[in-house]
Amino acid sequence: MSDTLDAALRLVRAQAALVRRFDSRLSGLHGVSLADFTLLLRLGQAPGGRMRRVDLAEALGLTASGVTRGLAPLERIGLVTREADARDARVAYASLTATGRRRLTEMLATAEETAAEHFAAPAWSAEDIGLLSTLLTRLGGTGLSGR
Repeated sequence: MSDTLDAALRLVRAQAALVRRFDSRLSGLHGVSLADFTLLLRLGQAPGGRMRRVDLAEALGLTASGVTRGLAPLERIGLVTREADARDARVAYASLTATGRRRLTEMLATAEETAAEHFAAPAWSAEDIGLLSTLLTRLGGTGLSGR
């Protein structure tokens, strides 16, 4: 097996393990998945907690139908609402509700804690985390700011 394939497979396995850890914590404490949290976080970063659904899809690397499927359960539990554009009926917005904003703050604390536990010293230094972040960015990964 080539070094590049080995590295790629290690990255895939590490990502799967990290997703499982976040899913377990977020679902156990807040009833949402990591994918739900990521969607809510992106909305929370948008001006007014509101984005056009098409822009949300692009920001998350999803299709429009993928965003619709992801938003539906969040709408049902009152964290997100759908808003029509007053000037263009073809445009729909996803918007965090007041409950969604409160819950996102709680979820963010859980996610921060989970990440801190995963990357705890002495196994991980600040330099290690910075290098990993740089390498993941080179692979096309983006952080909270979308960069």
